[in-house]
Amino acid sequence: MIFTDAHSGSSVCSPTRYGVMTGRYSWRTWLQKGVVQGFAPSLIAAKRPTVAGFLKEQGYATAAIGKWHLNFQYLDPKTGKQYTQKEHRTPPVGSKIPDGPINRGFDYYHGFHHARNMEAVIENDRVIKHDDVINMLPRLTKKSVEYIESRAGKDEPFFLYLPLGSPHTPIVPSPEWEGKSGLGSYGDFVMQTDNVVGEVSAALAKHGFADNTLVIFTSDNGCSKAADIKGLAEKGHLVSAHMRGSKADIWDGGHRIPFIVRWPGKVRPGSTSDQLICLTDLFATASEIVRAEFPATSCEDSVSFLPALSGERIVSTRAGVIHHSFSGHFAYRTGKWKLILARGSGGWSSPKENQVPKGTMKAQLYDLDADPGEQNNLYTAEPEIAERLLAQLTAEVTRGRSTKGLDSQNDTDKIVLWKSESAAKQSQTKSDSKPASSRKKRKKL
Repeated sequence: MIFTDAHSGSSVCSPTRYGVMTGRYSWRTWLQKGVVQGFAPSLIAAKRPTVAGFLKEQGYATAAIGKWHLNFQYLDPKTGKQYTQKEHRTPPVGSKIPDGPINRGFDYYHGFHHARNMEAVIENDRVIKHDDVINMLPRLTKKSVEYIESRAGKDEPFFLYLPLGSPHTPIVPSPEWEGKSGLGSYGDFVMQTDNVVGEVSAALAKHGFADNTLVIFTSDNGCSKAADIKGLAEKGHLVSAHMRGSKADIWDGGHRIPFIVRWPGKVRPGSTSDQLICLTDLFATASEIVRAEFPATSCEDSVSFLPALSGERIVSTRAGVIHHSFSGHFAYRTGKWKLILARGSGGWSSPKENQVPKGTMKAQLYDLDADPGEQNNLYTAEPEIAERLLAQLTAEVTRGRSTKGLDSQNDTDKIVLWKSESAAKQSQTKSDSKPASSRKKRKKL
């Protein structure tokens, strides 16, 4: 089944991964924009339930193989002292990790933190070696196949979380894949990524798991500009299809993602679903599949999409989906309407917030049924709809959850909905606070 209206929790890596693991939007934490950099305590609080920990409690073996990108610390194995990024661009071999995946619900972990530390290969709670980054994707493929093989003959079910580093930068297809796509290195790397799906699927079949395993293939955000989007388009490949924007942006090209599900006997082959879902929904879906209630202190933004897998409508207590960009700009989607609290892309595409022409509307409102490319801004033409979506967004941010249930609490009180408005006011305040002579002098310049 192909979902045509699936969204990542953010238009960049770390915040989306937090949502996958916790069923909660990451801007409810201290991470209000951008991504984490490693060499720091985990973004997932120690007491915060994860989908891996939940499934482990239900009798599942749990494994994560790949890119974590949710922060963890590196400790000197002899002294216990924390290594810093300033001292070590790459964490030393032997570094101990006290708050990594195996401390957040996983029995086994093999992978790396994020692209800039990809040389550091981690197994469970230690950096075990340094290796060339071109070897990482073959390594993750091999380890995934080995893990599936290790589960053969065991009654215990398993949950494998396989967050690949590809086709993110560094774009490093293996020699045997170079030139195969005819679209350059990025196309080759995508082909090699597709091959991982083939290898994993073959391993499931070989060891008798294919007919009783739910497989989900998806992404954490839209395509990066590092792929040479313009060059790919000239060769007939539109990375965002008909949508506007790409990775980091608040437009759909930044966060509408592929989402493909295979589940023999449960999901009709070749089917599609146009229902709106978000990657935060994995946790609640897993809960319904195993028929166990998720912890009350979790899944504040998670709705089960299990009914959609059999062609039924999702029963949602959530009015819509909240989108978030690289720069921390918010958007709200419900039905055919999408409200964006930004003047521009909120990300890396033009116009950025500091590039929009003077007089540009302070927000954007689109009818996605009539205008899926988000070109016709109806913000001033449909003020009542804009106000309704803003009120819903404000309520869901304020009450700490977007689903039905007792009000929860955000981890921070520094969530700013109107970032562009706030920045403009701060700029004006700073200007007004300057002495008159200073302001006058600046005008002459």
